Amino acid sequence: MTQHPEQAQAGAGIRLDVWLWAARFFKTRSLAKQAIETGKVEVAGQRAKASRSVRVGDALQVSRGEETFQLQVLGLSDSRGPAPVAQALYAETEASRQAREAARAQRQVMRDGFRPPEQRPDKRARRLIRALGDLNML
Repeated sequence: MTQHPEQAQAGAGIRLDVWLWAARFFKTRSLAKQAIETGKVEVAGQRAKASRSVRVGDALQVSRGEETFQLQVLGLSDSRGPAPVAQALYAETEASRQAREAARAQRQVMRDGFRPPEQRPDKRARRLIRALGDLNML
C-alpha cells in the first residue's frame, strides 16, 4: 500500500510510527514507536499514540536527540525509500529550520574549547576516571 505524495487522498491515513520510519526520522519502527510513547512526537500540539492515523496536512513536532522539527505532512508512504523520496513526504517550517541551525551553531561554539587527549588513558587513569566520573580530568 505505498502511496506517493501525488497519489495521497485527503481522507486516507497511515500509522504515525510507520510514517516516521518511512520519512527517515527513525531507523526502525520500534524506535519511532518508542519516541511516540515517550512524548517526543506531537500531532497538532497533542501527544499521540503510535497507531494514530497521519493524514496529509497534519502538523507534527518531532524531537530527535537535541533537534526539534516542526513539520507539515505533504505525502503518505508505508515503505522506506531513498532520502529524496522521504524528504518529499514533509515540509519543515522555516522557523524550525532556523531554530535548529541556531542550536547547532551554539553547540559548535560550546565545543570549540574542548581538546581531546593525545593518547588513550592508561590503566591508572582509567580507574581514576571511573572513580571520579569526570572525563575532563586528564
